[in-house]
Amino acid sequence: MTALLLLPLLLPLAMPALARRTLDRLAPAVALWVITVSAIVLAGCSLAALGAFVVTGLLKLPVFAALGELVHPLRTASDLVVVPAAATSVGVLAVGAGTLVRSVLHQLRAFRTARDEAGLGPAAGDLCVVDSPRPDAYALPGRPHRIVVTTAMLRSLDAAEREALFAHERAHNDGGHHFFLATAELAAHCHPALRPVRETIRLAAERAADEAAAGAVGDRRLTARAIARAALAGQSARSARPDFAPAATSGPVPRRVQALLSTPAAPRRSVSWIAVLLAACVAVSCAAVGTGMIDFHHRVEVAQGEQSR
Repeated sequence: MTALLLLPLLLPLAMPALARRTLDRLAPAVALWVITVSAIVLAGCSLAALGAFVVTGLLKLPVFAALGELVHPLRTASDLVVVPAAATSVGVLAVGAGTLVRSVLHQLRAFRTARDEAGLGPAAGDLCVVDSPRPDAYALPGRPHRIVVTTAMLRSLDAAEREALFAHERAHNDGGHHFFLATAELAAHCHPALRPVRETIRLAAERAADEAAAGAVGDRRLTARAIARAALAGQSARSARPDFAPAATSGPVPRRVQALLSTPAAPRRSVSWIAVLLAACVAVSCAAVGTGMIDFHHRVEVAQGEQSR
């Protein structure tokens, strides 16, 4: 069982490279879904594996064995393996929970600040203009969704570029991209190897909004110019927006501009192989956790005297 449950902890190590290749090969909107779902499933499997190690270690202690009504010793690997694995798992889970709580509190404070700031500015439909010398623009989720833009950002763009920028931010709200970014943040605190995937998911969300904006305004070059000028104007400004509020100025802007200026590539045959490889990692991780849990449950029942070996 111990060796089997190591797989969900090792497979996320391949996720950063696979996520980058997936974004390169698939359409941005499709890649956003594929990468995010894969990341959260792998994160959940790793948490389940860590939890299994913790419970196994606890059942080695007499007090917890009594609480679990074990009448026979629980058959596992050597205590020299089980106990350190359980202790390490407790530490990893504690650190992940602590960093997640700090991140949630920070993001909630930033979200409240952004909502209060947006509430002070004049609104025209979903557009909220904030009087500020700091060039910034972002999609703010909530009820209702808002597009927040500062007066400094408006002065940095011409009329056509503003429309392209607004189309980009509306695409974020219409696509619910804040959910993807929040999911990526959660996964990043579940397994260290998933932290780089958080940035890939953010880039996928921006690329998806770029393509949607280009389609809405009907001009890829105009959209690229608007994003580049907005990013150049806001590069020295410190934004108070939460991380799950996507913005056209975030991510590797030169790469996004280059993608908009180039002709969309035709699907490649290797696309299916990337998808299959990523799906295989997720499937193996789920299968390993499921098999490990079934085996663990059987061993507990044997220790409780409910089943024979």
